[in-house]
Amino acid sequence: MKTFDVQAVGINKPASAVWDYISKPANLPEWTNAFARADDDTADLVTPMGEVPIQLRTEASADTGSVDWHMTFPDGSVATAFSRVTPDGEDKSIYSFVLMAPPVPLEALEGALQEQMGILATELTSLKGRLEA
Repeated sequence: MKTFDVQAVGINKPASAVWDYISKPANLPEWTNAFARADDDTADLVTPMGEVPIQLRTEASADTGSVDWHMTFPDGSVATAFSRVTPDGEDKSIYSFVLMAPPVPLEALEGALQEQMGILATELTSLKGRLEA
């Protein structure tokens, strides 16, 4: 059973500008469907059952271009997402995102990951449009 998905998008902006935007948790609600609000320590995650307050830890490194998120839910379960901005010449970049399966029971895993894969594709298109505007 698949437990991850990797997607990427080319963005016509320098890698440093893309990383600057993505590395700020407060920008998550602008380009993702998953966050109603986010700051350096907490976020409100949008779920089918309503918004859920979570703890949010963002690990970002300008040197490597990585931006990783660790989300701790009220029940103590942890979800992670890993991403990286890679230069593609001077004025373009590639943003790659490793989507990990959500912390759900095994019987719900495949459907949940499949749904999130479609959402991520839409979010990456939104991110590209926002940054290239």
